[in-house]
Amino acid sequence: MQRLRGCLVALVAYLALAAPVTALEIDAREARSIAEQVWRNETGGDPRKLLWWNTGEAFASLGIGHFIWFPTGVDAPFEESFPALLAHLEQRGVALPAWLRGQPPCPWADREAFLAARDGDSARELEALLRDTFDLQAEFLLGRLEAALPAILAAVDPARRDVATGAARALLATPAGRYALIDYVNFKGTGLSPRERYQGEGWGLAQVLAAMPEDVDRSRVARAFADAAAAAMRGRVARAPPERNEARWLPGWLKRIDTYRR
Repeated sequence: MQRLRGCLVALVAYLALAAPVTALEIDAREARSIAEQVWRNETGGDPRKLLWWNTGEAFASLGIGHFIWFPTGVDAPFEESFPALLAHLEQRGVALPAWLRGQPPCPWADREAFLAARDGDSARELEALLRDTFDLQAEFLLGRLEAALPAILAAVDPARRDVATGAARALLATPAGRYALIDYVNFKGTGLSPRERYQGEGWGLAQVLAAMPEDVDRSRVARAFADAAAAAMRGRVARAPPERNEARWLPGWLKRIDTYRR
């Protein structure tokens, strides 16, 4: 898990933490714990849901983070992440099945085609790959946070940037905070895409960090982050187009956010 430690050290260096960076290394046990918690958040811990396709969606959701995979021709306002996971696995020496090499589009055109193929050889092969690479998927999640955090903080209104940076710094200094950051950016995104807005307001990590209170005590920073994230979700639901009926998802979203408090 040396790669995971390197990612976190790079983040800490970027944020210019006063504390020694050696105290903030993420080890294999913590990485596995984060991977399993993200998996429980996304799937309820059901191995069958490592391969999933939600009703009403135009894409598959795969792995511990339910990474999005678009079929050919799909253009949804969400970041596609599964091809990047495949590339990461290859870079880390995982031998992918031939049909997954080269970051192909999702082979199933829609949910019905996915369900029809769910117990076929290709789907079973993919499920085994995802079951055997939890640690590398956790590494991928941390890498996504590492890559996005500088841009996230740069996008925050200058009047709130110091607060957001201080909050990110404090969160990175605790296991609960690291989990919250990694999970939330996978759960609701960076907040950078102008397509992920309702009535001009986003709900991603940039917006949550910008809404954090000033000078929050480090022992309460994960709880403060959860409060800000819950407020962002309630705001999203209030501003969503009525036909999307996003209120049906709010209890589940808040339940997931509640894990940050623990």
